[in-house]
Amino acid sequence: MTRLSVPDMSCGHCKASVEAALANVPGAGAIRVDLAGRTVEVDGAAAIPALLLALDAAGYPASTAG
Repeated sequence: MTRLSVPDMSCGHCKASVEAALANVPGAGAIRVDLAGRTVEVDGAAAIPALLLALDAAGYPASTAG
């Protein structure tokens, strides 16, 4: 599982955009968004750089969350 911090995610539309962007990354698996915590958990074997790139391209810069 990979946990990402997405600080610019603040509404339902943001959540849908983040889910759609990550769903297009090969190997992403299940995606769980915590809108209140502004984090995303991604199951699967997707490469972290690919996840971050997809979010950045969608307008939601992210970083890995501890």
